[in-house]
Amino acid sequence: MARFTGGCLCGAVRYESSADATFSIHCHCVDCRKSSGTGHGSHLVAPIDAVTVTGKLNRFEKPADSGNMVTRCFCPTCGSPIYATSAGMPQLIAICAASLDDPEVFQPQIIVYDSRRPTWDATAVDLPRFPAMPPPQAT
Repeated sequence: MARFTGGCLCGAVRYESSADATFSIHCHCVDCRKSSGTGHGSHLVAPIDAVTVTGKLNRFEKPADSGNMVTRCFCPTCGSPIYATSAGMPQLIAICAASLDDPEVFQPQIIVYDSRRPTWDATAVDLPRFPAMPPPQAT
């Protein structure tokens, strides 16, 4: 049974996860802002082996601040962002929270790259904030 499901705007891409998210973040890095079309990206991070994706995806690769290659996957028809992976954490997949069937599944835990947050993008004030990406034990 799926723990969470989702897909793109046009319905051509679908996914389901058989595991709960490991952690959930709001990220204000430039890449998340530009790929989301707003002031931050919101992501559920889960074990990659627990997520099944169906449908064709386009991919865009770009190095992150860490130097690790990040691959962002999106629907080639409607452009909806679906997920990202990082060469630095190959066992994990970051699902775009906006693509969830049930948006309430997303429960943010931390905010990263808060130093790059536009003043007009107010995220939850009660969450731990980090100016950049914290070490893994902080999440």
